[in-house]
Amino acid sequence: MYNLVFYTAERGDSPLDDFLDGLDKKSRAKVAAYMSLLEEEGQNLKRPYADIVRGKIVLVHAFSKKTRQLKKKDIDLAEKRMEDWIERFPAGGEI
Repeated sequence: MYNLVFYTAERGDSPLDDFLDGLDKKSRAKVAAYMSLLEEEGQNLKRPYADIVRGKIVLVHAFSKKTRQLKKKDIDLAEKRMEDWIERFPAGGEI
């Protein structure tokens, strides 16, 4: 079993919680099922559910994907948040 951690900004807010709060009940249940799958499979879970991560699994960004191609702004934001997380929690995010 893997440990999922939601990214939190330095001021304490969680964009993932905000995203989940904005979903309808059916969509939230679907995302919860995917997160459970990620907790079970971890780095063995393949695309389209997950991509390679290192160490602890940190959920840094979420959005409703409408096209096959990821938008550059979403990738950039996820990378920025991951860099922030690593800088603030260099030992792996033990909070």
